[in-house]
Amino acid sequence: MKVSIITPCLNSEKTIKDTMESVLKQTYKNIEYIVVDGGSTDGTMEIVKAYHSRFHGRMKYVSEKDNGIYEAMNKGIKLSSGRIIGIINSDDYYQYDAVSNIVENMTDEKYQVVYGFLNVIDKKGRVTIAKENHRNLLNEMIPHPTCFLTREIYRDYGMYSKHFRLAGDYDLMLRIHQYSNVQFIQIPRVISNFRRGGASDTIRINFEVNFIRFRYGGLSLKEFLLKSYMDYLDMKRFQTEE
Repeated sequence: MKVSIITPCLNSEKTIKDTMESVLKQTYKNIEYIVVDGGSTDGTMEIVKAYHSRFHGRMKYVSEKDNGIYEAMNKGIKLSSGRIIGIINSDDYYQYDAVSNIVENMTDEKYQVVYGFLNVIDKKGRVTIAKENHRNLLNEMIPHPTCFLTREIYRDYGMYSKHFRLAGDYDLMLRIHQYSNVQFIQIPRVISNFRRGGASDTIRINFEVNFIRFRYGGLSLKEFLLKSYMDYLDMKRFQTEE
C-alpha cells in the first residue's frame, strides 16, 4: 500500500532536517514524500534539494508563494498518489515506525482516519503525551501530526478550508466526523513529535477553534461570544507584555 507524506514549510531551515530524516528512515518503505515550500528566503530549499537524491525517486518538491499552510497542504494532496495521506509540518517529526503502525491498523473501509498519540515538546525540551480521542472531537482536536487519511476522504468530502489560518485541520476533522461511514481508529502508540510554538500562536488559534466548535454545535452562541471576548483580553494582555 502506497503512503504519501506531505510537508508544508516556510523558512524552516532550523527544523526541517529532523522532519525529513524521520520520513527517510521510516521502517515502512512504500512512501512518496512531497515537500511544499511557500517561497522560503532562508536555507530551507537548499536542505530540501540536498535530500532529494537520498529518496531515490520517491520525493518531489515545489517552492512558490502561497496563501498559507492549508493551501500548501491542499497542493500537496493534489500532487500525491498514495492510497493513504499523512501530513507532517516542518517543525515536527515522526517516530521511525510511525507509518508501519498506521498501515498495520488500517482496515478495508473506504473512508478512514488512523491516528495515534503525540509527544508534545515545549521550549525547555519537556515532553508530555497528547492522547485526545475522536469521541471527544467536538471539545478538542485529535493530534493532527499523527493523522493519516485515505485518499477517498479528500476526494469525496473535500480538503482543508483556506479560510482558516491555524485551525483548518480541526474544521476538516469535525466536517468528516459528521459522516457515519468515516471510520476513526486510534492507535495507542506515539506516532509523531510536535514542537510547541509561542503563546501568541496559542491565543490566536483559540479564536478559530471557538468559531469552529460553534459552527458544528459544540458551543452555544453565548458561550462562543464569551470565549471570544476572553481570548481578545488574553491577546491584548500578551501584546502589552511584549
